[in-house]
Formats: sequence, structure tokens, C-alpha cells
Amino acid sequence: MKLALSILCENPRRKTGLTTAYHEFVGRSLKLFKELSWVVFVGPNQDWHISDPRVEVVRDFPANDRLYPRLLADHLRVPPEARARGADLLITTGFVPLRRSLPVVMNVFSLQHLDRKNRVGLFRELYRGWVTRSWPKADLVITNSQFAVSQILGLFPELRDRLVQSYEGLQHEEFNTVTEPGEAARLKMELGLDPDYFLWVSNFYPYKQADLLLTGYGQLDTHFRKKHPLVMVGGEWDGYRVKAQQQADALGLGKDVKFFGWVGDKLLAPLYRHAMAHVMPSREETFGRTVIESMACGTPVVVNDIPIMHEVTANQAVIVNFNDTAAVTGALVRIAQDDALRAKLRAGGLARAQDFTFEKFTGERIAAIKRLMSAWRAGHAFKV
Repeated sequence: MKLALSILCENPRRKTGLTTAYHEFVGRSLKLFKELSWVVFVGPNQDWHISDPRVEVVRDFPANDRLYPRLLADHLRVPPEARARGADLLITTGFVPLRRSLPVVMNVFSLQHLDRKNRVGLFRELYRGWVTRSWPKADLVITNSQFAVSQILGLFPELRDRLVQSYEGLQHEEFNTVTEPGEAARLKMELGLDPDYFLWVSNFYPYKQADLLLTGYGQLDTHFRKKHPLVMVGGEWDGYRVKAQQQADALGLGKDVKFFGWVGDKLLAPLYRHAMAHVMPSREETFGRTVIESMACGTPVVVNDIPIMHEVTANQAVIVNFNDTAAVTGALVRIAQDDALRAKLRAGGLARAQDFTFEKFTGERIAAIKRLMSAWRAGHAFKV
């Protein structure tokens, strides 16, 4: 079976968890399923590091740093090209191509566009709203949480028999509690950080609510902030990182909040391991990969009180309403001062993180794809 995958929807200038997920998906599938081969559509300047005789990499079409040509490619040029290269089906992210030349397996990793309060931008809102209406045409839909399932079925109940829920995976070989020699010294030398900071890891999307975290953090006393600075790792998004920096300055937090942009992958796990807590104030997620990465590193998490965070953390977290500034401030103080709470969250988080593996992620998704192909070849309607 030959599968085609387009990752053109990723912007090579903005790192997201999608790149990791697809690398792991393809890489682990090669080990788990010897009969599989791939055609992967990657932009000319996009990261793709899997080299294998069973993976054909096509770099003939632009990625999302050239938005309009990418949309034309994904909707009109990729499907027939995939078929011409012998693919049995096409795997996409959040859309069904206008030109359908093959069965379509659609992954849904993001649903933020469904709520205008998330401020994804007018064009993105209009485009994603338009392609969302095409979802019932997908032959199989795979999403990453029960919460996302409920959202999708709320829109399209007819997808119930073609909808599979499969949690995201985790690179346990990278995200774990094993501290490398000189790790803390490296953070000090390269980033000027001592342990016990609060850590934010995300692009500065508006729905991530950096402003609410900064407001709550700003209520802490000066001595506490000096001992526990706020470290914000993540890329710019439509000026919201600049707004966060301006807010920090206006609150008098310039010396206590450190903005680093994206750091190298080799620094991310050490950043988790030496943090007092990882803080995610998002108003909406379909999963929240950084939460399980942090938990796997033995670091407690403080998350917003939304359904998906209860689901993913299994309540092994400090869960707080980030619209309540006093509650946010209190949660940060509590997690820094309560050793027993941190020990409990560390143990619970480590146990919960074991539930997420890329072997499981890959096995579940390929099994669903195989069922689809069997039904397709037999001329039957596919049902989960």
C-alpha cells in the first residue's frame, strides 16, 4: 500500500507540532508496517529529514510561506500527482481537495477557526470555514481527542461512521526525566537561565492568551518574580509577540519576563526539566502537545480550565480559570511553594504521559486507513 501525504500546509518559517507528528508518523510506520511506502509532498524550503527507499519526497510545490500558490497546489495539483505516482490514497490536514483523484483521509489537529473569539484572522477564518463545509466528503476523518470528536460531530453528525479518535504521540526518547551532564550549566550559558522559572512554549497565537498569563504573573511580588522569572519560548504571530512584550514592559516586568523566540530542539526538553512549571493559558486546544511533553519531563503543568485540558492531563495538573487574575497568581504561588503538590503532580504527570506514544498514534491511524482501503477495494461503504 502506497500512501500520499501533503505537509505543504506547514509554514517553514513557523515551527509547530504538526511537523513533528508527521515525521514520527511516517518514520514509525516504516518500522511497524513493512508493506507501506510513501509519497510525501514537501515545500522546496521545508524541513523533511526522513530518507528511505520507501519514501518518495516531492518538492515540486510551494509550502505555506507562499499561501495562495500552496492552496492551488494542495487543492488542484497534488491529488492527480499523487495518483500518477501510484498512491492508493491521499492524507491531508483539515481539508478535502477540490480535485479528488484518490480516497481522502483527513487529519484534524486544529478547530480554533470555529470560534471568532480565537482571532485566527479574517482570511484564515473565511478559508477554513469554507473547507470545513467539505469535510463530509472525506472518506475517513482522524482527530486527536474526544473533545475534538464532539466538536466535529456537533457540526457533521453524518461523519460518525467515518470518524476515528487517536491521541497524539510523544517522543519519549527525547522528553523524559533523564538530565544530561551539564544541562543546567548549558541553559545558564546559552540563555542566562537558572532553574525554577515558569515556562511558556507556543507561537503567540491570540487564543493562547499570553496577556492573561502576563497579567496574573504581574501581580506577584518583586522578590518572587526575581526568583521565578517567566520564560516565553515561541514565534511571532500577527504581531502578538510584540504586544506581549509591550504589555510586559507596561506592567514593569521587563527584567522578569524573558522572550527567546524559538530555541533549538535540543534545548526544549532541558527547558521543561528545569522549569518550576509549564503554564498553558490557552482558551482552546484540540490536544496541547507541550503539556504532555512537560509532564513526561517530570515538570508540573498549570493549564486553563477548559474541557480538553481535563481530558489530556487526566486532571494531573493545576487547572485554573485564567480569566480570574487572582486565581492565576495564587496558582503560581501555590505550585512554587507547595513541595507536596509538585511531587504529586510530577508522579501523576509521568504516569499520564506514558499513555501517549507515537507507536500507538501510528498503529491506530494506519489500522483505520487499512480498514478504509479494504472497504474501498471491496466496493463497500466504509464504517469505523
